[in-house]
Order: sequence, then C-alpha cells, then structure tokens
Amino acid sequence: MTSSRFRIRRVAVLGAGVMGAQIAAHCANANVPVILFDLAAKEGDPDATVKRALAGLKKLEPAPLATADRAAQIEVANYDRDAARLADCDLVIEAIAERMDWKHGLYAKVAPHLRSDAIFATNTSGLSINALADGCPDAMRSRFCGVHFFNPPRYMALVELIPARTTDAALLARLEDFLTTTLGKNVVRALDTPNFVANRIGVFSMLAAMQHTVRLGLGFDEVDALTGPAIGRPKSATYRTADVVGLDTLLHVVKTMTDNLQDDPWHRHYVAPAWLAALVERGALGQKTKAGVYRKDGKAIKVLDLALQDYRDAAGTIAEEVQAILAERDPAMKLAALRASGHPQAQFLWSIFRDVFHYVAVHLGDIAHNARDVDFAMRWGFSWSAGPFETWQGAGWQQVAEWLREDIAAGRAMSDAPLPAWVFERHGVHEAAGSWSASAAKLEARVVSPRQLFPERMPAEVPRATHTVWEGDEVRLWTLDDADGERVPVLSFKSRLSCVGPKVLDGIREAIARAERDFDGLVIWQPQGPFSVGANLKQIRPVLEAGDFATLDRVINDFQQASMAIKYAQVPVIAAVQNMALGGGCEFVMHSPRAVVALESYIGLVEAGVGVIPAGGGCKEFAIRAARAAETSATKDPMNFLQSVFQTIAMAQVSKSARHAQEMGLLKQDDVVVMHAGELLHVARRNAIAMAESAWRPPLPAVDIPVAGRSGIATLDMMLVNMREGGLISAHDYRVAHASATALCGGDIETGTRVNEQWLLEVERALFVDLLRTKETQARIAHMMDTGKPLRN
Repeated sequence: MTSSRFRIRRVAVLGAGVMGAQIAAHCANANVPVILFDLAAKEGDPDATVKRALAGLKKLEPAPLATADRAAQIEVANYDRDAARLADCDLVIEAIAERMDWKHGLYAKVAPHLRSDAIFATNTSGLSINALADGCPDAMRSRFCGVHFFNPPRYMALVELIPARTTDAALLARLEDFLTTTLGKNVVRALDTPNFVANRIGVFSMLAAMQHTVRLGLGFDEVDALTGPAIGRPKSATYRTADVVGLDTLLHVVKTMTDNLQDDPWHRHYVAPAWLAALVERGALGQKTKAGVYRKDGKAIKVLDLALQDYRDAAGTIAEEVQAILAERDPAMKLAALRASGHPQAQFLWSIFRDVFHYVAVHLGDIAHNARDVDFAMRWGFSWSAGPFETWQGAGWQQVAEWLREDIAAGRAMSDAPLPAWVFERHGVHEAAGSWSASAAKLEARVVSPRQLFPERMPAEVPRATHTVWEGDEVRLWTLDDADGERVPVLSFKSRLSCVGPKVLDGIREAIARAERDFDGLVIWQPQGPFSVGANLKQIRPVLEAGDFATLDRVINDFQQASMAIKYAQVPVIAAVQNMALGGGCEFVMHSPRAVVALESYIGLVEAGVGVIPAGGGCKEFAIRAARAAETSATKDPMNFLQSVFQTIAMAQVSKSARHAQEMGLLKQDDVVVMHAGELLHVARRNAIAMAESAWRPPLPAVDIPVAGRSGIATLDMMLVNMREGGLISAHDYRVAHASATALCGGDIETGTRVNEQWLLEVERALFVDLLRTKETQARIAHMMDTGKPLRN
C-alpha cells in the first residue's frame, strides 16, 4: 500500500555562498540529509568551492552548526558531476546570487534532473517569485515557490513563504509543516511584492532612521543607543545591524525597491545616502571587511563621523531627559512625550515611529495578508519586541492616527500620502477574533498548528485556558482541557528565572506525589524564560553570611532528594527544556528519565563560577555514567568518560546547543531534541504518555557502583597542577576543581571500591559545604550577586 504522506527525506541546496552554506548547516542540525551544490572549480579540486564553504562554517560566529561534526553530514557536490543526484532530493532550495538571469540559467540546467514531485524553492530576499517562476519549465511551475530564510538561518526564527500564481496550495502547506516542525521556523505567508514583508518594512525603517539621523545632526552611535533595547529592538540597533548584514547587501535590497516601486509614495526615499554608497565604493562593507559604519582598532570601537569625514571613538549615549521619557511605562504617555519634546533625540524617535506607522498603514494591503503577519515578521525577522501595528495600537490607535494626520498635513512626514480611511474607522487592528486585512477589508482569524499549545500571541489574542491542580508559593501544577492534559499535568516554577530554593524543592516533591496518585506522568516546563538557572543565591546568601552551615547542609540534602524524586518517581517525569538549564536546573534534567529539549538550549554545570561544585546529584550521576561506560569499554577504565566531564565541570562549560549537550554527556543520547521551541510541551506530554503506555518503570537503585577513587583523583589532579603552575588558574580554582575531581571519583577511597548512590551524594554534599566555608567562595557568591559576573580570586 502506497502512503499518501509526503516526506522530505533529503534536501539539496544550490549555491554554497554564505546563506546557502548556512541553510545546509541548519538542515544538518535537524538531522536532514543535505547535499550542497556549487559550480565546479575551474582548476584543481572541482569541489573546492563547497569545501571552502564548509570549512568556513566552523569559523563563523554565532556558530551555524549545532555541533562541529555536523559539517561532515553535508554532502559535497558540483553541477557538472553530480546533477543526477538531484533526483534523490524531495526539496531543492536555490540560494545563488540575486540575479534573475543567473537564477533562470540554473533552473534550466537542473530541471531535467528533478523528480516530478520534488519541491523547488528559491531563497530570494526580494526578487519577484512570479518572474522567477516564468523562467521555470512548465512542468516545474506548480512545485515552485519562494522561501526566504533570514540571516543567520539557525538563529533567526522567520521564514517567509511566497507562492507564485502557479504554486500548488497543498505543496505549500507541506513545505510550511517541514519548515516549522523539522527546521523549527516561524513561517509568514508573504505576497509577491518587492522585498516581501520583513525586509520591505525593516529596510524602510533603516532608511527613515538614516534620513532623520542627518536631519537632526545625530551621530551613528547615538542613534544606535536610541534604537536598540531602549525601544525594544536588538542590541545591534540600526547601524550595527547594517554592518552585520553587509552594506553592499543593504544597497542591493534598497535598489530592488528603487527599481520596482516607482509609483510608491515613498519612492524618492528609496535611495542610499551618499555616505553609504561611498563606503561600499571603497570596499568598507561592514563586519565582513572589518570596517563599515563601525571599525575596530585594536580593542577600541570607532564609528564614522560625517562631520569629521573620519572615524572617532564610539560613545553614543541617550540624553537624561530622553532616558526619562523612555522609562515611562504607559506607551501612550511615552509616545506623547517624545512627540512633544524639543530634544533632537526625542524628535528622532517620534519621527521614526511616525513614519513607520504611516508606511505600514498605507501599504498593509499591498505587502501582507493582515496586520498580524506584519507584526510577526518584524518580531521574528528583525527581533523587534513588538511590531509596528501592535506598538501603535498599544499607544492608543485613534490618538496616534490623529497625530499622524497632523504631521502629514504639516509636511513633517516623509510622504504626503493620506492615511487609508479604514485607519479612522477602527480602534485597532488586532482583536480576539483576528487581525485586520486591508485587502479583504475584514478581520482574519489565526490558524495555529495543534502542536503549538502556547504560540506567540498578538496583544488582543486570548491565551489558552489552564487549570490549576495545586499551587505553592513558588510552583504551580496545572493542566489543559484536552486528552493529554487529563493524563499529564505540567509543573512550572514561579521564581525569577526559575531559580531553585526550598519552596521549589518542596513543590517538586509534592507535584511528583500528586502525579503518582492521580496521573500517568509529569512534565516540568516553564512557559517563559529559562528552564532554570539553578540555585537561588539570594536565599542562600544570608544563611551563608550567618555561618549557619547546618542549615545549608540540609538545603543541599533537600536539593539532592528532589533530584532523586525525579529519577525514581513511579510515573515518568519529563524535563521540557528551552533556553538555559544551568547548575541545579541541569541536575534536574540529568535525573529526568527523559528530557525533551529545544535545539537552542544552553545547558551546563556552572557551579565553579561561584566557587562550589555540583551537589544536587550532578557529580553522582556522572560517576554512575562513567561506571556504566567502563563496563562496556575495552579498558574498563571510567577515566575515559570522566576526563571530559571533569573539564566540563571545572571550566563551568555550557553547551552551545542541545546536540552539543548530548556530546558533553549532560543529556542522554535518547533524550529528544525538538527544533521548534513552541512544540516542546506537545512533544514532552506525548513522550510521557508513550512511556506510560509502554509500562515504563523507574530504574532500580544503583547499589554497586565501582568508582575511580584515589588513582582517578590523581589523574585529574595532574591536569590541574600544570594549569596552576602555569598561572592559568588560581589556588582557589585548583581547590574547587580538586573537589570536583574527588566527587566524580567517588571520594578519597581505594580505586574500584563499590559504593551506592547515597555514598556519592554524601561525598559531593560534604565537599560543597566545605567550599562554602572558605572566604574565597563566599567572596565569589557575593560578587556574583552584586555584579552578575564571576570573580576570579
């Protein structure tokens, strides 16, 4: 029987440039087999171009690869020798240079080799999808579409999916599912308009900022201070973003608007400032050439000064009176104060808000299906905390509309285009029933995958109802009104950053007891923020300063018992992890019978940073895993495992991805990596149910664990002595690391001695409390609490 399900088993990426190579890397991150194509080199190794691109992936920051060895999973190919291999691919993504003629030429070259059911997508940032489709053979057009990844593809959530007139709707839906669940992307369906949604608005926003920078005499660094986190935008703000994107790339996107939007009311502004064109002309393209708007001289950051026609030290700051306005919590009052202020910085901010509001209102019907798509595109593609429509609506729709009308009439806006009539007929664009579509003249409801139980919302969207099963001071046990919710509740921490203190520890044990009595499993998941950053130092510090070490010993014992309760619960306890799982949070994950982890999770035992060792069972778990690994190894030596994990603990290393955490031994190999964080809870609950259905039982207590003992400690100490004598670590660093070595090796006992879990827990707890007694560790904890930074003493 033939399955009707379409599966993307293998992907080909055509073009090994920066974007093509990184798209291939992200497919490898998702365990999707991928072939990366480029032209055969004219001399030497015909695959030299692709091989250079793969080597370059390992040098890029942030890292495109979840683990360095993923590059080896990308197959190398060139069109001359390997075109026939395209027949093995279900999805082909073209990612060559933004030249219509080059793309059409490539389509003709590869078309004969494509399968009749393969999807062919172009990763263009703004060329017309219909014009590109016209260059495809007739048989290919129903399977052709645009798929615009944002740079860097691993980290940027947005993918714009753009159909041509001829694109098959069912194919587009299948591709969206793949992009969402398999590659972990947030998809916006875009119209075939120049630069689509996010770049159209984002580039206009940058052009507006550039115009008002010069008009108001502000410095580039000053504008970046204003347009970064101060207004909910990324740290790279405006001009640093331009440098990161590449000034030549920015010019190309602007030119697309210049050439294709000649009837646009803002057309006269679709031109690069003279200073920007001059930088590109002399090869100062931004970050990739180490000079653009900014330049690094040694450790100093320099910024271009138009008045000086040279670089100067970057030192942009926000004026106190403008800072006070931005501190206002009421968005309506904040925007009113910016508009009323005479300070150039305030006028700059009002101007860029006003002109973007004006722009998106006039163009909504041309560039997007609805206002929600515009706002999500800016959140996901440009990392704005809020899109332009939700910012406008939050500040008072009708009042802001009147301000816009006044400024347009007075000639202060960048265009004299009138606001559409619908702007004054409404009180906003987002409602519980949906978001406004200017082209359809109605609200459009949102359709969300059932795998995303708590998707990102627009302000007016009603969140999904949850029902409290039990609640403590710092934890909440809750469930959902669905079949899975009847079987598996969720435990969430209410403490800041999901820190763990005595009340969280008590809550974990209570939640497990209730799950064992009334449910089939339990998921520990945080709706917002990190899984857990570990122990609550704020609660520990006063006890430590009082010298009450007996109480601290009891708290650590409670921590250990909470970890053991997770491990030996009579129902599966699933750790559903995203963002950070550090210190004690990592130890809870290690004790969970299964973790379901978003790819972008950063996991580590970081206790050395505050002068202690893992004592919530982390060292104990590593000692057990080392013993088990030794049993199946040729040498029967646990040190083969312990040496790498010792370095992980001693150096407080944090994984760079969930897959990296598996490499480090912090996650088990059968823990589940989920690409889309929004699907994490769904997958975690289903895993709990599957384990319950398979008659899962907790492991039997580990009672006969051979430990590395004294010889293991001595082996690990040799690494430390060399580092201490070479001045790489301090005497206290040595003491902390030696304590880690002792805990990992089961204590200062005879090598090969067999112990149980409780012995290992007592060893690590005693070493932990002993370190707390030292003035150096106490200073490290105080410094971390006061500054948020580690102290090396």
